[in-house]
Amino acid sequence: MEKLKIAGGNSLKGSVKVAGAKNSAVALIPATILAESTVTIEGLPNISDVHILKELLEEIGGDVTLHENDIHVDPSKMISMPLPNGKVKKLRASYYLMGAMLGRFKKAVIGLPGGCHLGPRPIDQHIKGFEALGASVTNEQGAIYLRADELRGARIYLDVVSVGATINIMLAAVLAKGKTVIENAAKEPEIIDVATLLTSMGAKIKGAGTDVIRIEGVERLSGCRHSIIPDRIEAGTYMVIGAAVANELIVDNVIPLHMESLIAKLREMGVHVETSDDQIYILGNQPYLKPVDVKTLVYPGFPTDLQQPITTLLTKAKGTSVVTDTIYSARFKHVDELRRMGADIKVEGRSSIITGTTKLQGAKVKASDLRAGASLVCAGLLANGVTEITGLEHINRGYSHLEEKLSNLGAKIWRETLTDKEIEQLQNS
Repeated sequence: MEKLKIAGGNSLKGSVKVAGAKNSAVALIPATILAESTVTIEGLPNISDVHILKELLEEIGGDVTLHENDIHVDPSKMISMPLPNGKVKKLRASYYLMGAMLGRFKKAVIGLPGGCHLGPRPIDQHIKGFEALGASVTNEQGAIYLRADELRGARIYLDVVSVGATINIMLAAVLAKGKTVIENAAKEPEIIDVATLLTSMGAKIKGAGTDVIRIEGVERLSGCRHSIIPDRIEAGTYMVIGAAVANELIVDNVIPLHMESLIAKLREMGVHVETSDDQIYILGNQPYLKPVDVKTLVYPGFPTDLQQPITTLLTKAKGTSVVTDTIYSARFKHVDELRRMGADIKVEGRSSIITGTTKLQGAKVKASDLRAGASLVCAGLLANGVTEITGLEHINRGYSHLEEKLSNLGAKIWRETLTDKEIEQLQNS
């Protein structure tokens, strides 16, 4: 086990290149199950979720090669092997195996997925979609059993806008007989990315990126080559870090259109932001920022995945800011850790109320989930003294080469191995 240490208070400067989108990768890799020949996905992030999914595809018989940032998947010898336990429980996005395996094999057994602990994130909309397509779904001993004699297209209205359910139903429907219509579908860029891959494989999909997606089932899908989109959440994290502690920062390999809600909030706070075709320029490190109110919404609204990092940035704002998360009500575990560092924040219901400006102080803190980890890294860069972050298994899930990228910008950041005593203390905490 490792800890991350950051000596804060340094101004950063330079350029950082954004990796491929984590939230696309975790759906694109399971989607390869649906093909009959080799699929290549280029530009994947080097994160633990990708490596776990590679191993899961190998468990069911896939021939998988991961070379640097490209994955080659030959799914021709895959079988519908049950995956009730083990690696499948290590990441929440393992639920995409349900849609992909149901679509190809008409059956699947998948353990209830794990990942970040963000409170209840039910998969009832996924199950509703599978049942509408003709599958029976049961929960037996902590695993989801999906069975269908055949899948038939259906009209499915999602009661809640859900990225996961939208993608999972797409995966199950592309090989179903007839037409499927998903209404109240999510519009996130990652859904368009998955639809682009499936279309390249031979699927017939219209409307991805709108709230109505139409799918005409086909008999077979074949291999293809696909380049993943840039990670808008990683890009947003570095934009927030740039606003907090960088004199000048260029965020490279980004689609500015995907970042509009964050750009608008940063400009409202008084941060200078410029965009070009695939870069965003941040002139940060202002003496003080203006307070703002932020409310997370489904895309194209402000992303819930940037709620925690921007909370850290708002400790620099002069006055009171309110951050409301309408997506995940329990996503405030970072607040207690920021308080350890001197932040003036209180949580009321679905909102955190941040009073600034506050000069943060280095402390020992723990990342409770992926984006909480990002907020603590930002806090460590802002703080006086040394910050020590544990719970790095969460950060490893979503940020590739984090220390290297920040070090290249001038940050003092490094990893150390935890002692046996520190591991014992963490396990007892």
